[in-house]
Amino acid sequence: MASGDNWFVNWADFPSVSPIDKTRWAAHWLAKRPGGTYAYDVAVALSDDAGSSWSAPIVPHTDGTPTEHGFVSLFPWDDDVGVLWLDGRQMTADHASGHGGEGGMTLRSARLGARGQISDARRVDDLVCDCCQTDVAIAGDGPVAVYRNRTPEEIRDIYLARTVDGHWQPGTPVADDGWEINGCPVNGPAVVAQDNDVAVAWFTAANDQPRVRAAFSDDGGATFAAAVDIDSERPTGRVDIEMLDKTTAVVSWIAGGTQGHDQIALRVIGRDGAMGPKRQVAPIATSRASGFPQMIRLGEELVFAWTDTTGETSQVRTATVSIQAIR
Repeated sequence: MASGDNWFVNWADFPSVSPIDKTRWAAHWLAKRPGGTYAYDVAVALSDDAGSSWSAPIVPHTDGTPTEHGFVSLFPWDDDVGVLWLDGRQMTADHASGHGGEGGMTLRSARLGARGQISDARRVDDLVCDCCQTDVAIAGDGPVAVYRNRTPEEIRDIYLARTVDGHWQPGTPVADDGWEINGCPVNGPAVVAQDNDVAVAWFTAANDQPRVRAAFSDDGGATFAAAVDIDSERPTGRVDIEMLDKTTAVVSWIAGGTQGHDQIALRVIGRDGAMGPKRQVAPIATSRASGFPQMIRLGEELVFAWTDTTGETSQVRTATVSIQAIR
């Protein structure tokens, strides 16, 4: 569907293919541009035949600056494709590590029409963490986005921005963890929704205590119940989340292990805070090369995909887990 010799390839900021509806799909990757090692654009391609053919790539941002643009979420937005990304147009030119800098990484969005036309370009948040993944779910009133915010005091907690009448509202904290860290932890949140029931999972190491946490909302993300610790035994994070029903979710993450290997784990959690046992899906290396495991719900199964680096060559592996078996 796409190839190139100018792609920006990164262990944490990876391409995606997202079904928007039954026949309309969207995909994205990152393409380098002149101006420096960390000068690259978002490229989005659209398909109207379920991936059989694809449009020419579209760049959803029009600033033209040789800066970072990435950590993209693609989602249905009314009759359009929504694109959400981290945008470095306001950052200093010598910002080379992706983990700090004097400028401000912003969170921005735009819509892509059926022919790729760009509309409704907006700034969602004017100061966010530099290199943590974003995620979007569709709640009852429209898209809700989760991301790692950044304050001038270097507090980097998870925020949710929701849409009302098609317009982004200011982001608000999902929980007040108070994680002060002078640099990006490269560990973004995940969100899922069924109508106005929303669940968010994330990693924090506030007070030097690594934890995977989750919280529920029953009003479309306007407010959240108290967060619950899913794993406080020094997890790595890299979370994902899916709904089992309106009051129950399943969280996946990389949990601590031994001898250089962690494990992909999952745990069922209810809105009332009740949790099932921690279950192991598969072992995984602790290195960056192992990437970010992905989890989706497919009918009555959970499907996992991850990078296995335990052999001589890296491989993408998959596994399925019966939902009935973990309830």
